[in-house]
Amino acid sequence: MCGRYTLRSFREAIAQKFGVSPQHMLPARFNIAPGQSVPVVRANTATHRRELVLLRWGLIPSWAEDPTIGNRLVNARSETAATKPAFRSALRARRCLVVADGFYEWQAREGRKQPYYIQCGAGGPFGFGGLWERWEKAGIAIESCTILTCAANDTMQTIHHRMPVVIPPEEFARWLDPAVSDVPAVSRVMRKGALMELTACPVSTLVNSVRNDSSQCVKPYVPPTTLF
Repeated sequence: MCGRYTLRSFREAIAQKFGVSPQHMLPARFNIAPGQSVPVVRANTATHRRELVLLRWGLIPSWAEDPTIGNRLVNARSETAATKPAFRSALRARRCLVVADGFYEWQAREGRKQPYYIQCGAGGPFGFGGLWERWEKAGIAIESCTILTCAANDTMQTIHHRMPVVIPPEEFARWLDPAVSDVPAVSRVMRKGALMELTACPVSTLVNSVRNDSSQCVKPYVPPTTLF
């Protein structure tokens, strides 16, 4: 799964990576959590250009009675998204890139959980495979998103059995194109994400609390030494 991530990159790096002109202030974030507003790149069907927008993390299907369902739809399994009522329409027509530059995962270890900070390659911004929806009721409109997940690759398997889908940059155009609605083609793009090179580093348990959002969250953890 993916329950916390970071976005520390400069606006210029994000603009260059995704081919957008950020219209929002993007302060450095070290512990982004579900329910918060997150930067997302999607295709604007009116202008036929990419746009960077802020969406609520936790997808609210258009048919939902109330928005609280989004609390349970932070992630979507890539293997079943095409058949699940909450995700199948968005997978065909409303795909997006959730902008990040690292994410956290917890490894079960001797009765406790050790958090790890994971980055792609040498670092820098990348895009999670995401889906977005617009929900509207009684004059209230909310646009929201979810992050797709897949089986862990070789790097992640020692930490957790799942990982977020990372879309390779060369597939950004295909992923964002709403005209590409063929599920097998979309699935092939998602599977390529498992081949992305990842690096993982243990960090402190500061990240466990959403109240902590500082550079200390990504600082490598060095276990205390025991003197005999």
